[in-house]
Amino acid sequence: MTAPDPTGSGARRAMTLALREAGVAPGEVGYVNAHGTSTRLNDAMETRALHDVFGAHAPSIPVSSTKSTIGHLVGASGAVGLIAAVLTLRDGVAHPTINYEEPDPACDLDYVPNEARKIDATVALVNAFAFGGACVTLVVRTPVPS
Repeated sequence: MTAPDPTGSGARRAMTLALREAGVAPGEVGYVNAHGTSTRLNDAMETRALHDVFGAHAPSIPVSSTKSTIGHLVGASGAVGLIAAVLTLRDGVAHPTINYEEPDPACDLDYVPNEARKIDATVALVNAFAFGGACVTLVVRTPVPS
């Protein structure tokens, strides 16, 4: 029940639908607030799904996990990830994934390790996955001047 589908099909579907509904092309995404539980199964699955959705653009997207700093807040995790993504876009700073010491070969993206980083992004993705395969992704965009 708690193990994710290793193929990442639910995560891939959630990200694809969120991008489509927001009218955002994968190449526009400049930051991902990952579900990132720091477990082998989840992180490898999410990495696979990000590769599937973003293709060649995936390695150039800064990715970080709020859970590495504050822990897993279960039901509140998605809301906190959304707040972190909004602040990332507002401030132009991606928070780090802390305690990132030994990269997993199955997780080969740009995880913003251990120190915050200035970024220039106008669109962010927020992943929130749950037990039993429930997957939600939100797309956040900076306001477009009128």
